[in-house]
Amino acid sequence: MTLILAIESSCDETAAAVCRDGKILSNIIATQSIHEQYGGVVPELASRAHLQNIVPVVDSALRTAGVLLEDIDAFAFTQAPGLIGALLVGAQFAKSLSLAFDKPLITVHHMQAHVLANLIAEKKPSFPFLCLTVSGGHTQIVLCQSPLQMKVIGETLDDAAGEAFDKSAKLMGLPYPGGPLIDKYAKDGDPFKFKFPEPQIPGLNFSFSGLKTSILYFLQQGTAKNPNFIEENRDDICASVQHRIVTILLNKLKKAAEETGVNNICIAGGVSANSGLREGFAELGKQLLWKTFIPPFEYCTDNAAMIAITGYYKYLNKDFADLSVSPSARAVMK
Repeated sequence: MTLILAIESSCDETAAAVCRDGKILSNIIATQSIHEQYGGVVPELASRAHLQNIVPVVDSALRTAGVLLEDIDAFAFTQAPGLIGALLVGAQFAKSLSLAFDKPLITVHHMQAHVLANLIAEKKPSFPFLCLTVSGGHTQIVLCQSPLQMKVIGETLDDAAGEAFDKSAKLMGLPYPGGPLIDKYAKDGDPFKFKFPEPQIPGLNFSFSGLKTSILYFLQQGTAKNPNFIEENRDDICASVQHRIVTILLNKLKKAAEETGVNNICIAGGVSANSGLREGFAELGKQLLWKTFIPPFEYCTDNAAMIAITGYYKYLNKDFADLSVSPSARAVMK
């Protein structure tokens, strides 16, 4: 029996989870609401909140799992990428536990963990599989040969899909975080009411900066003619913006599946909680006879369960770190 305690602190969620032999026993998340008034995550405030939250969150994860710290076989933490101050809190806490209990320390790449969140549920993809990983900071297509053998075959050249959602929402005057609000209002809108361009990026890479610019100009032109343009067309604008972002993602994923010949297809990351993407992904999968997989909602956004499952596979591979390891804001997934 192998017990892993995992800590996630890459951005503004303080999270801890306990995993036993690949099964998640607890997954506790403390969300920081203080950033809403600033329209985005303030790094210094995030770090301070992590310091306040980490002890009670870890304690709650242990109690929920029904285990003690001395029962833990290894301590895993998010080593990269993320806000450096936030990462440091989780890293130092995990390193302290590793030293105090003389148990192995395991570093986890945040984006690798998002991919492996697909291995938590009972219905798991078989290898090889493709994973479209979409979040506020990253957009990637990853080819997975095994839990610890991955290759990024496509990624964004500038902005991430999640950022495109949030920035579009901000341009419309919606509060932070705006991505979920676009999803909410899009349900009552016409996705074909307004047309936005699809970037012509070769290969499997993405670009969302041009789309954001076109949305900005569109809103400026609309409000110049009618000051109430956004308010009167909110649902249709949200639906049209969401439709374009989703089609950009799915068209690249379709191309990746054609080029690799892989038909086990997953999505992951915070934006995979978007209902438009989930529905579009499921429908495309039916059309192309894919075997499709999406993590449960609780494992899509930042969480420690995905760190724990990744830590478990690294433990089996005896892939341990020493106490000299440091977090990194921009480490590339290997």
